[in-house]
Amino acid sequence: MTLVGFEAWARLAGDSPTSRTEWAAVVAAWGEPHRRYHDLAHLAAVLGLVGELADAAADPAAVRLAAWYHDVVYDPRRDDNEQVSAERARAGLRGLVPERRVEEVARLVRLTADHDPAPDDADGAVLCDADLAVLAGPPEAYAAYASAVREEYAHLSDADFTAGRIAVLEHLLALPALYRLPDLAEAWTPRARANLTAELGLLRARVPS
Repeated sequence: MTLVGFEAWARLAGDSPTSRTEWAAVVAAWGEPHRRYHDLAHLAAVLGLVGELADAAADPAAVRLAAWYHDVVYDPRRDDNEQVSAERARAGLRGLVPERRVEEVARLVRLTADHDPAPDDADGAVLCDADLAVLAGPPEAYAAYASAVREEYAHLSDADFTAGRIAVLEHLLALPALYRLPDLAEAWTPRARANLTAELGLLRARVPS
């Protein structure tokens, strides 16, 4: 059973023709050709981490489903991808899982817009920590991630991309905590902050004084 295969999906949304059709549509969305980082490999990575962290969640199934949908809509030219992804989750899951879980999935997907869950939001902590795990990778892995993000924004000039990316990095560094689960925060925060700070320094050096 692969992380993004139908068997994994069916454990959450059932094995029915409707469920199979929805799974195929979700996988197709993640496989769109313009994606360079926000692709099936990222989906599998987040699903894998969510699985490892499931014991920390209040509703592990909702968090897993939110991982499936958290970037199901990804258009670098728009600024509401998380909201539209949440609406896509609500439409796609209706009738497949209980309504209460549908709404929790949509809420969690929206959280990935700013990665700032409330202190008592266990489900939000698991999803956001898994989504931001890439920030704490080895420098070469982080560099590959940053390069892939730049490719997704190839329609922007270097100046416009640099300004936007600086804003993203500053937001992340200003969060009360990059990671909310205590063990992850201790292990990952120093590496993530070092990676973010290094990229921010490189980008600021490109801005004319």
